[in-house]
Amino acid sequence: MKALLLIDIQNDFLPGGRLAVPAGDTIIPLVNELQPHFDLVVATQDWHPAGHESFASSHAGRSQYEQIDLHGLPQVLWPDHCTQASDGAELAPALRTERIEAIFRKGMNPEIDSYSAFFDNGHRKSTGLAGYLRGRGVTEVFVAGLAADYCVYYSALDALAAGFATTVVTDATRAISAEGWATAQADLQAKGAHLAASPSLLSMPAAS
Repeated sequence: MKALLLIDIQNDFLPGGRLAVPAGDTIIPLVNELQPHFDLVVATQDWHPAGHESFASSHAGRSQYEQIDLHGLPQVLWPDHCTQASDGAELAPALRTERIEAIFRKGMNPEIDSYSAFFDNGHRKSTGLAGYLRGRGVTEVFVAGLAADYCVYYSALDALAAGFATTVVTDATRAISAEGWATAQADLQAKGAHLAASPSLLSMPAAS
């Protein structure tokens, strides 16, 4: 069984948002077109409490995009984004949600960030997504969404580690950094992930 994971397609990651991914909005029509070709569609949301320690505003004298050590882990200091119950945390209005069976929220612990859909950045706590997918009979996951070089990348790595055949849909994601995304793609392929563009997936029969 194949599942499509839609990673963090939220207002704050779209143009005009607090942590906008360049051209992040351009993936939405394609993501909408892909959904009917999968047996299961699951979405994630960054869902940070106000004052999250990954926010630059939580560290006096620090700048946005500076990297620090946060409780033993490297941490980029981001602009405040996807604060719980804010408009920026909502799924993009243009994203079709009828086929989304479940939404997994992440990043709620104020002391640790959570790029991956499966774990926080220290792999200290699971979101429960792997167990959910196994319970639904999923063996293959296809990852799309934002941003390619952070949450999509780390979600794909953890999907591989959890034993799922893993494909990143390369034209249904956008990156913060082109260089970071190139490095991420090479690492994913080296670890056994597949990279595929949407035309090969859109040729699959529609799911029932």
